[in-house]
Amino acid sequence: MSTMRTLMYGAVASALLTSGSALAAVSAEEAAKLGDTLTKIGATKAGNGDEIPAWDGGLTQPPAGFNPDDGRYVDPFPEDKELFRIDQSNVNEYSENLTPGQVAMIKTYDDYFIPVYQTRRTATYPEKVMQQTIENATQVELVESGNGMKNYQTATPFPIPQNGLEVIFNHLTRYRGGSIDRNVAQVTPQPNGDFSAVKFTESFTERVALSDYDPSDDPNVMFYFKQGITAPSRLAGNVLLVHETINQVKEPRRAWLYNSGQRRVRRAPNVAYDGPGTAADGQRTADNLDLYNGAPDKYNWELVGKKEIYIPYNSYRAASGELSYDDIVKPGHVDQSLTRYELHRVWHVKATLKEEERHVYEQRDFYIDEDSWQISLIDHYDGRGNLWRVAEAHTMQMYDVNIPAYAFESLYDLLSGRYLLMGLTNEEDKPYVYGTERSSREYTPAALRRSGVR
Repeated sequence: MSTMRTLMYGAVASALLTSGSALAAVSAEEAAKLGDTLTKIGATKAGNGDEIPAWDGGLTQPPAGFNPDDGRYVDPFPEDKELFRIDQSNVNEYSENLTPGQVAMIKTYDDYFIPVYQTRRTATYPEKVMQQTIENATQVELVESGNGMKNYQTATPFPIPQNGLEVIFNHLTRYRGGSIDRNVAQVTPQPNGDFSAVKFTESFTERVALSDYDPSDDPNVMFYFKQGITAPSRLAGNVLLVHETINQVKEPRRAWLYNSGQRRVRRAPNVAYDGPGTAADGQRTADNLDLYNGAPDKYNWELVGKKEIYIPYNSYRAASGELSYDDIVKPGHVDQSLTRYELHRVWHVKATLKEEERHVYEQRDFYIDEDSWQISLIDHYDGRGNLWRVAEAHTMQMYDVNIPAYAFESLYDLLSGRYLLMGLTNEEDKPYVYGTERSSREYTPAALRRSGVR
């Protein structure tokens, strides 16, 4: 990265840090940049004059061969070739555009490399979502403690973020289609690569997308999430239900578990923070799902600024239905020849655990894609300051519905040599279904037992 570009990003970071304590929405003059020099959701429109092109509207047209009925996404760039790869022989040359976690992965595994491709800024959202984002810029504010929002309903709340916490809320609240059903798998391979898949059916619905939506009904809820295990048989029938709240100071997340063996529904307060992740063999915390989720109150958030980093992007090949999980899962890490990385601008946010709080991660460094507000990478540090776990989100644009999404998520444990993959779809039928009509009755504790039939 050039010295001029470094100074430019440093100036942006300095200005934002200076106003880091502000809780107010931005002025109308600032918001006027949206759709002008900034995209409507807040990314810099211009390219960097080198590898990163200008944003031209994103990828909105399905390629030939796409069938919207099968829930799979055809690679729109099958002719793209790997430009170069970053490995142990040249990692120092490219370290300025890598995270410490990426460098550690390359240095830890002799066969780990990062294949770099042409940068394609495919991310975009539906026009109504982008227009709502522009309105949010001058209306949405953080509550006094910073752990919730005021005047928020949907879309990106802080397209011109004033501090690190606003950037994180942009990830937490990003538009995911209003309503989506997924059939996915999770694996936690042993160091030798052996694994057994745990399979889930998931349902996600924004409150405003419910068929019986009423603005006065449960207004502090942002979305509803239900996750049922379908395999293996010893776990099948267990279901998790979450009501995610907007202001988590006013009311913490509500969560319930249905245990099919006991045929019982119970509250699940541990489905938060560093509580154990569902069927994850101890390889993730509850707040590792979606790379990061939940209340941000345990950390102090610092907006470091923007950087140019090689991040997983346009990962259509890795999500192909022609691959099996055996093709992807290898000892220590996924088969990197199936992945694709591109140079993109990301927001770097550092989270440091507050002195009075407890969490297994003492520090987390987040790298958030400017075009989608999705977290791309996170480096996790333990209580002794050692780099412990490295998270990556392999993303792709759902071009028929204009929604960025994760093809799968990975979480590498540098200390144990194990890792976890979430959201795999290669062997699943109809992995993505958007627009399913859902009512509030489907997301009640009383509905859990009906969902938990073996």
